[in-house]
Amino acid sequence: MELRRVVVTGIGTINPLGNNIEEYFHNLEAGVSGAAPITNFDASNFKVRFACEVKNYDWSRYFDRKEVRKYDRFAQFAVVAATEAVADAALGDDVNRRRVGVVWSSGVGGIETYFQECMDYAKGGELPRFSPFFVPRMIADLAAGHIAMKYGFMGPNYSVTSACASSNHAIIDALNLIRLGKAEMIVTGGAEAPIIQAGVGGFSSMQALSTRNDDPAHASRPFDKDRDGFVIGEGAGALVLEEYEHAVKRGAKIYCEVVGGGMSADAHHMTAPHPEGAGAILSMEEALSDANLTPSDIDYINVHGTSTPLGDIAELKALDAVFGENLKKMSISSTKSMTGHLLGAAAAIEALACIMAITRGIIPPTINVENLDPAVDPELDLTLGEARKRDVNVALSNTFGFGGHNSTVIFRRVAE
Repeated sequence: MELRRVVVTGIGTINPLGNNIEEYFHNLEAGVSGAAPITNFDASNFKVRFACEVKNYDWSRYFDRKEVRKYDRFAQFAVVAATEAVADAALGDDVNRRRVGVVWSSGVGGIETYFQECMDYAKGGELPRFSPFFVPRMIADLAAGHIAMKYGFMGPNYSVTSACASSNHAIIDALNLIRLGKAEMIVTGGAEAPIIQAGVGGFSSMQALSTRNDDPAHASRPFDKDRDGFVIGEGAGALVLEEYEHAVKRGAKIYCEVVGGGMSADAHHMTAPHPEGAGAILSMEEALSDANLTPSDIDYINVHGTSTPLGDIAELKALDAVFGENLKKMSISSTKSMTGHLLGAAAAIEALACIMAITRGIIPPTINVENLDPAVDPELDLTLGEARKRDVNVALSNTFGFGGHNSTVIFRRVAE
């Protein structure tokens, strides 16, 4: 069976660097940090008091008061990003909604709703009371459901949850559904809104977060010897994936082709990566094989690069094992140095960064590296400090999650 080709025809986002694609791309190129003191709640008594929040967000610009009662913050972000992507893809009334699906992702789903309902219950009273919207606001699959309901998309519809690897897994599922003819188009991506007391406190108690409260903007510093953890972020990224011939027939704008995906497990530890990157190696090898590409074909790698002491080095070991000397010819960057770590939505906005590299010839930088970790090969091009111009034909994006989940997606320029 010959697999169908799949391209990206629409993109959208709301994240710490911008409330739409153009803002995001501009600030990525400029090397802007999205980290700042937390405003979502009073964090004055917390060990970690900063995060990468979405800026200047006003839900009333997107939803009416009655409607927004149905949406947890993560689902609001999902709908906002998907709305931009669907508009960008120019889906008209002539598109068969029965052949359009939604495969979405989130690592923790409606954690804000869950936390608030539990806090309200703890206040006591004669009868325990819960909102009728508690469960539908909380469960992760409702983001995909809301997007489908907004547009009448009746194709495959579900949510993927695999911690920080979630969005890449969603993109790979969407890719394969279209390849196999199960849909003509899939809206895919991820959304997350974990910047609440439980989210920040929980990750902080694991010693996973940076504690650089006196200098948030420089806290996310992948590959720096003084890195001390990741910066938690929120937001969403969306892509419209479409069968190539279908896109050409309707005259759609095509950003790039999605040519391969790889998935694996470390089978090693609940939270720590395999020290030699064994699962990451397998994920990248699977992606290259799926795309029918060789290591020398890759121009740019958007690394997982969370700014954790163990994770950054394990990933570089994996890259070296897969790419060898070819690695020194590639551009590499961690955009989490700017956006922070959006957990289940990370891969979605990093896929968009790969698309920017391909379509605009701009490699986004890795910021905040002041003292390169001695364990890092100084000959690697980590795109430190400033964006660089480069023709990118093929870009690879890695994301890895707690539980040992690994996922890799490869994007390629579509030949004219």
